[in-house]
Amino acid sequence: MLSKKIIDFLLSLNLPLVLPNGIEVLYPFSDKETTDVIKQFYNKFYKENTGRSMIIGINPGRFGGGVTGIPFTDPIRLENECGIKNNWQKKQELSSLFIYDMIDAYGGVKEFYSKFYITSVSPLGFIKSGINLNYYDDKILKESIKPFVVDCLKIQTAWGFRTDVAFCMGEGENYKFLTKLNEVHSMFERIIPLPHPRYIMQYKLKKKKEYIQKYLEALGKK
Repeated sequence: MLSKKIIDFLLSLNLPLVLPNGIEVLYPFSDKETTDVIKQFYNKFYKENTGRSMIIGINPGRFGGGVTGIPFTDPIRLENECGIKNNWQKKQELSSLFIYDMIDAYGGVKEFYSKFYITSVSPLGFIKSGINLNYYDDKILKESIKPFVVDCLKIQTAWGFRTDVAFCMGEGENYKFLTKLNEVHSMFERIIPLPHPRYIMQYKLKKKKEYIQKYLEALGKK
């Protein structure tokens, strides 16, 4: 089953490099509740392979995927939208809020997750001084993480996801990084950039509905 492949992949994640000074890995999978939750989530929405497209973010944050183990899914959305109860503090992540508003506009979690699989360039997140760190914000990390990123993407594409097109969340550094890797390793025929949810929620909140529509059009939902 597809769900088993995803779960096994997540639980076996290991960053095989020494991190630059002061940077720590967000590794939620050693927590029993996280392990239980990802099993529930992927067995609920990803049992069968339905030819999904990949949507690729940057790396998990400490209030979303860095807690739940599920990309762009905070404890609130996990319980209210996905129907998976959890005991975590119900802290909101802005990116998760946008993604689930978009998913709702798409047709709901069952419809959306039957067509898309969300992951990240780095499926493990990073923090520095207790604050979220994007992999590309540290030059040493950005270079050293490349083999890990390529290995992870190749493992995931081998599960049968579409490779004619992938979507990249982040029109700037994340898109540039992913595009350059793809030029070398030919994982996807085409990568379509999308504005990052965090950028939308932080700087373009008044135009959120317009950005949701932009996502829907790009993802083929008119």
